[in-house]
Amino acid sequence: MNMLVDNYNRTFPYLRLSITEVCNFSCSYCLPNGYQKDHEKSFLRQDEIMRLVNAFVELGVWKIRITGGEPTIRKDFTEIAKMIGEKSEITKLAFTTNGYKLREKAAEWRDAGLNAINISIDSMNAKKFHDITGHDRMQEVREGIEKALEVGFEDVKINVVLLKGVNDDELDAYLEYVKDTPVSVRYIELMQTGDNLTYFNKYHQSADYVKDQLIDRGWVENIRQIGAGPAVNFTHPDYKGSIGLIAPYSKDFCTGCNRLRITSTGDLRLCLFGNVGIPLRHMLQSDDQKDDLKAAISKQLDYKASSHFLQDGNTGIMTNLSSTGG
Repeated sequence: MNMLVDNYNRTFPYLRLSITEVCNFSCSYCLPNGYQKDHEKSFLRQDEIMRLVNAFVELGVWKIRITGGEPTIRKDFTEIAKMIGEKSEITKLAFTTNGYKLREKAAEWRDAGLNAINISIDSMNAKKFHDITGHDRMQEVREGIEKALEVGFEDVKINVVLLKGVNDDELDAYLEYVKDTPVSVRYIELMQTGDNLTYFNKYHQSADYVKDQLIDRGWVENIRQIGAGPAVNFTHPDYKGSIGLIAPYSKDFCTGCNRLRITSTGDLRLCLFGNVGIPLRHMLQSDDQKDDLKAAISKQLDYKASSHFLQDGNTGIMTNLSSTGG
């Protein structure tokens, strides 16, 4: 088996695969005006998705996360998950969701082969949740998390975008939640994108704000596991769950990068904040294109930069998180 390796000796066993840009929530930090439909866009078909997956598997990928937009909006989401899940080489098949269908669909999705899930809950306060997302569904989403645990998802994470003056006072509420619930709450530092500079300047809060509180309370930073995402994880012996921090502005954040991205229209993104997307869709039209596809993917690793340049205000071509499969 080949292995994807870049010029900085980083390996890439992890693929984030977007299957749609559409989202039904209107989160203030991503799509404050809701998703604006572009009739010219056609998202990847099932056959194209599987040709991509087959190529990446042969290049050493064993972890895939299905993203969006909101991936579960696609009517064929379960079919896509099942197709990918049938690949024995994929030992971790995850997805990221706002949880709006989770309560009803958790068992179906687990049966399809999905074994890890990230759910966005940016506040444990129902009113704040509504203010951030545009939806009054916090309790419904929390019930979905309980269902996911019940049906056997092995890795359940809650994503919280840290917002200054909005939810940065809620650490106690999340700690209370993980006291007896075996989930990982991951605080994600707000990132500047192409269209949110004013918002970013108003609401950005360093992840150190949470880190310092955790350390003061006796939480301990864990060693990063092979194939793990970018979170720094903290645990405490008195808690069943854990707290993670994703801090893209921190020193050496990119040294452990292990993931590549495919957009919903088939572009390869070497970095969430890269300056270019490499079109692959023209090589996804027949099975006999696989060798060319693998060669194209491998060649692009020569151009992967050592780091993003977010600290310089360079957000690349990423307009918002939904457009790239953040």
